[in-house]
Amino acid sequence: MLNDGQGMKNCGLALLLGLVSLPVFAQTEALTEETCKEALFFYQKGIDQGDAKVQYLVGQLYEQRGCGGKDRLAQAKAWYEKSAAQGYEEAKNALARLKKAEEEQAAQKAEKERREKAEAAAQAEAKAEAERKAAEAKKLAEQKKREADRIAAAEEAKAQYERCHNYFDGKGVPQSDAEAIKWCRKSAEQGYAGGQNGMGWAYRNGRGVAQSDVEAVNWFRKAAAQGYAKGQVNLAEMYFNGRGVAQSDMEVVKWYRKAAEQGNANGQFGLGWMYETGRGVAQSDTEAVNWYRKAAEQGNAGAQNNLGRAYWNGRGVAQSDTEAVNWYRKAAEQGNADAQNNLSWAYWNGRGVAQSDTEAVNWYRKAAEQGNADAQNNLGWMYETGRAVAQSDTEAVNWYRKAAEQGNAGAQNNLGLCYEYGRGVTQNYDEAVHWYRKAAEQGSAAGQFNLGDMYERGEGVTQSNSEALKWYRLAAEQGNKRAKNALKRF
Repeated sequence: MLNDGQGMKNCGLALLLGLVSLPVFAQTEALTEETCKEALFFYQKGIDQGDAKVQYLVGQLYEQRGCGGKDRLAQAKAWYEKSAAQGYEEAKNALARLKKAEEEQAAQKAEKERREKAEAAAQAEAKAEAERKAAEAKKLAEQKKREADRIAAAEEAKAQYERCHNYFDGKGVPQSDAEAIKWCRKSAEQGYAGGQNGMGWAYRNGRGVAQSDVEAVNWFRKAAAQGYAKGQVNLAEMYFNGRGVAQSDMEVVKWYRKAAEQGNANGQFGLGWMYETGRGVAQSDTEAVNWYRKAAEQGNAGAQNNLGRAYWNGRGVAQSDTEAVNWYRKAAEQGNADAQNNLSWAYWNGRGVAQSDTEAVNWYRKAAEQGNADAQNNLGWMYETGRAVAQSDTEAVNWYRKAAEQGNAGAQNNLGLCYEYGRGVTQNYDEAVHWYRKAAEQGSAAGQFNLGDMYERGEGVTQSNSEALKWYRLAAEQGNKRAKNALKRF
């Protein structure tokens, strides 16, 4: 017969095992809370006695049969540790199993946490990327809208400027300075450089607005500051002439250069002239030719003429009459009066072309009819001498007078001769003296000699040897041979 403790232990085992022969730890059916209490009750004596197997079996109750609720594994471990401490092998195995399970569980938990963190990080990154892309898309859309608005505004301002230009010229619309200035102002106030330059032009010329050099400079400067080459050239010209600003060759060079470096032919031509004359820069024929050539190759007639003159005189380039005539002709065919006169001179002298009085007269006339004073004087001389035209003192006087009234000293002297000898006009010593004096005061040696001669003879003036000597000396100092001979008489 079993003792009480053994009986309770066996009863507990029987209850735990459900009266089957399988080992306790192999059972997997979960016990109810009540059954767990009964099982523990039956194990109590073994527990109290510190029985290693009972301790192990109690651990089994907690681990395998669901007793103990949430803390069951901790309690199972505690009982296994008590049993294992007594050397119970199965308890040791159970502890190893629990430890492995805990490690696996911890690893699974860590892996889960890692995955969750990675997933959260990926989601956060995806969200941030989506937000970044959305922000970029928004920014790009705003930029595109601003650019579209800018382009639309620029197109509108450009169209307004074109309307301004058309009204000034009466192109496709009735000519109206008032309408022109309205559209130019709209364009300029939107910041369109062409419109600002147009406003400057209008103020400089008093078209549609009260003439104002100061306002012209203001608008030209706005356009120039935006890099508008035409505005830069116009501002340079205002500085050159001291209109609306203090005259400054340095500023002229500065703005011509900005335009020139953008390829603007007028800027290149202007800069070339500044180098040729040494204004605002160190004088340099080489630099002058460099900039003249750039402009000339773009078809700028003024630059073509000046490049021709450089070749004619061998300044900055090897002297070449042929090249001179080549560039003179290009400019002359565009209607440049200076070039037409220069080409005439080449034909008259037979330099770079076969000598031809006919061609000389042809080009002198073209230039003279444009108001070129040198050409008018030269054409007058062709009529006076009857070269390639029917000799006519009347026509000679006509062209001499046109040139003389423009201040051409040679023509003033020639007109004085006509009046002195009554050629093409009624002889008039007073008029002769009048025109000789104008020529003489400009430094014409011929005019100075002739005025001295009139004083010596007392024709058209009160006779005066002292005045005669004064003008003879001035002429002689310039190498006038007749003046030198006159001085010998005194």
